[in-house]
Amino acid sequence: MPYPQVDRICKLVPNNPTAQITLQEAIDQEPLLQEEIKNEARVAKLVDISKNLEGLYRHASTHAAGLVIGDRSLNKLVPLYRDPRSNMPVTQFSMKYVELAGLVKFDFLGLKTLTVIAKTIEFIQSKGFEIQIETLSLDDPSTFAMLCRGGTTGVFQLESSGMREILRNMKPDTFEDIIAIVALYRPGPMDNIPSYIRRKHGQEDVDYYYPSLEPILKETYGIMIYQEQVMQIAQELAGYSLGSADLLRRAMGKKNKAEMNAQRKSFVEGAVAKSVPEAKASEIFDQVARFAGYGFNKSHAAAYALVAYQTAYLKANFPVEFMAASMTLDMQNTDKLYIFKQDLENLNITLLPPDINKSSVAFHVEEYKGEKSVRYALAAIKNVGEAAMASLVAEREMNGPFENLEDFARRLDAKIINKRQLESLVLAGGLDKINPNRRQLFDGVSVLLNHAGAAQQERESEQIALFQADDEICPSIALPVVTDWLESDRLKEEFGAIGFYLSSHPLDSYGPALKRLDILSSAKLPG
Repeated sequence: MPYPQVDRICKLVPNNPTAQITLQEAIDQEPLLQEEIKNEARVAKLVDISKNLEGLYRHASTHAAGLVIGDRSLNKLVPLYRDPRSNMPVTQFSMKYVELAGLVKFDFLGLKTLTVIAKTIEFIQSKGFEIQIETLSLDDPSTFAMLCRGGTTGVFQLESSGMREILRNMKPDTFEDIIAIVALYRPGPMDNIPSYIRRKHGQEDVDYYYPSLEPILKETYGIMIYQEQVMQIAQELAGYSLGSADLLRRAMGKKNKAEMNAQRKSFVEGAVAKSVPEAKASEIFDQVARFAGYGFNKSHAAAYALVAYQTAYLKANFPVEFMAASMTLDMQNTDKLYIFKQDLENLNITLLPPDINKSSVAFHVEEYKGEKSVRYALAAIKNVGEAAMASLVAEREMNGPFENLEDFARRLDAKIINKRQLESLVLAGGLDKINPNRRQLFDGVSVLLNHAGAAQQERESEQIALFQADDEICPSIALPVVTDWLESDRLKEEFGAIGFYLSSHPLDSYGPALKRLDILSSAKLPG
């Protein structure tokens, strides 16, 4: 069948991760799907085959961060499976059934963001400024001002374009707002975001369903967001114990019809016993059931929101250190580095080019013209390798900056840095300070490596030519006599070595004209 036809049919089947339906239910609900099946034999055959396949396992998969713990060897409790891509055994039971088999289930997250926070603090403290991330004030004005602007590139959980748009509309001013955003920004709950924003700004009346529920729903403007709220409502309105309320929450999440009918009876009877009208109790139960299907665990959302706030605080108050740390943790992701570069421009922070005498292996903070700037990482240049750049930096830190081309060649470890790596370093501008003619350096890479190799052999043999001092091992280097590339060619080569235009942009010459016409660059467009 043609892909567009299959795609059109697929789009007729609702896809809601929080309320999945069967194929037959989709057919019953969608007249257009019924018509397709009726009018075309191929579609009818497709649907028949799909019904037989529905519910079968497609493949064996392993939870990305799920670990189970038992009180004895796991093969005595559950059947195990050996994933050919890993040496760690996997349970054949899914996460739903391992608990029933007597195992305790944990979900361990390895968040890169925690390393970004630690690296940022390391940069901050290296300048003598102390910061305790665990005891930050949760009402920092500059942090919330940045969130309201949507300037959240690099901020945990809050950096997508959709999330930035929500932040600009919501104008969060409390930590509770961040918790709510984290919980709401998922399929299903997202539908409540416009109402939450309108209610927060007084543009829509807040409905608490029943007076006694106001203390429970006040912080979320009458919108049920958290599973804990569902449990509190059952406890307050219908006299449930917290244990019984948790059973109600689980039943609502699973949408077991028989169980739901039994819970409705208990809920309404309990509410009537507390003088709530029966019709109102039944109406509230329906509302609670609707929200409970995708309610988020508040303690989970709060933990995520705290990490989000910490990264936002660091970016708002220590933007240079935060951006240097963020770029370091994404050194091999060119697309992400380009996004960070654009964000640095918006923040008026200078991104200094790679330089063999100034750059480290990773990105770091450097004083430039009296301002803190970010220095580009050597290891972020394409095809150079982290180990080779670490060797180069170690040599510089041990014996001082490279004074000229001869000094660089004399001290270069030709066993670690090869031709391709040196070419990339040249094209990215890493040697501009000792020779600005990139084309000449590029054409003379082999000459440089030959000199480096000869100097290394001399050192290793511990033999120095008669009357020749140690610092004269490498004689003057004769590079090809060529003029440098045109600016457009130079930038093209730089683009290939870095992944984006760093030193300038081919359209920069049009800058004054564009400025006169009041035209913004795409990086400065809102959203």
